[in-house]
Amino acid sequence: MKNVLLLAIGDELLSGIRRDANCAGAAWLFHNADWKVEEIEIIPDEQNIIVEKLNSWIGKVDLIITSGGLGPTHDDRTRYAIAELLQCGLEVDNAAYDIISARYTDPIKHWIEYSRPMQGLMPVAARSVHNPTGSALGMFFERDGTKVYCFPGVPTEYKSMVQQEFGNMLAPSGGWTSIAIVGIAESALKEHFGQIIDNKDLHISILPSFGIVEFVIRGEPEAVKQAEERARNILPGDCLPHGILNLPEAILYEAERANKKIAFAESCTGGLIGAAMTEIPGASKVFLGSCVTYDNHSKQALLGVNEDILKDNGAVSPECAAAMAEGACGIYRADYAVSVTGIAGPDGGTESKPVGLVWFGVSGGRETRTFPRTLNGNRIMIRERAKTIALETMWRELKEAY
Repeated sequence: MKNVLLLAIGDELLSGIRRDANCAGAAWLFHNADWKVEEIEIIPDEQNIIVEKLNSWIGKVDLIITSGGLGPTHDDRTRYAIAELLQCGLEVDNAAYDIISARYTDPIKHWIEYSRPMQGLMPVAARSVHNPTGSALGMFFERDGTKVYCFPGVPTEYKSMVQQEFGNMLAPSGGWTSIAIVGIAESALKEHFGQIIDNKDLHISILPSFGIVEFVIRGEPEAVKQAEERARNILPGDCLPHGILNLPEAILYEAERANKKIAFAESCTGGLIGAAMTEIPGASKVFLGSCVTYDNHSKQALLGVNEDILKDNGAVSPECAAAMAEGACGIYRADYAVSVTGIAGPDGGTESKPVGLVWFGVSGGRETRTFPRTLNGNRIMIRERAKTIALETMWRELKEAY
């Protein structure tokens, strides 16, 4: 098994001003291709620290990939650290930078050229790596059996350069799989899958989040395949389809299979559900929209919720949830709609309707139905959990549509 070190460089990452997603994304790709990710490390924009860190790993891993420190500003120190490490000077690689510059026209080209003296500057003992989406060149060198690639920290540029340089070697190995299981607690999952977990030929990871547990199986490809089949047979109604690890993708998959159109009506979630659905490419094939009706007037004006329901029962009630779901079906001409209305807090709760109480409505297919959930946590957690329940509800509804 080959191994890799992923190194993120940047003071902004250590301070929390920015979060590193580059290394996490690359780790998934390499892990999926059966590489061992030795470590993911974050270090500051300090030349001596960069040199020390690389020296401590060179010769111990097959590959090192760094992220960050290749821009045109004073705190971009990676190129200087590599020159120090390789004990060489720096020169502008005009031929490589010409290819970058040729992609642009004024006024952007003016600023690309302004950055040439810095972003085109390369240690003479390293090779330039083309950047297909940005203006900062990457770098490559090999030392003591370790290949070292340095890429910019801009996520789109980093991702495109990883694919460009390693795409051919990152094909899935078949030595692992991941199953997303909905609505089953982590402790219960251990009971259901006890024999799979106890199999000494497999390495199992259980990764819980609200509403979904990811069950990761690693081992020999045939053993992994058999274990996945067994797990899916144990909980056939709760596993998302193979290769799908989130509810929005699963919803689109089931809606397309059933040839159904869907919609949502949101109050306390404020558009979180619609945002989750539209993150998935191709959502427009089945997802018609999500109507955000936060106050009572909008519930009446947009979804047709009767004024008497709001006066007599309130916005957080089964009657309102039902009317919202039916209204969403009507305005979008959807086959199925799920509604959410609740009290996310921290204020607004009463003894009969505490903070965390959320009513859900489902319209389409069967008769309109409603159900409540009392959710724990702060405002952010309650809204996120309500979103997840609404998505799970739609997914289960669609599974029964054919």
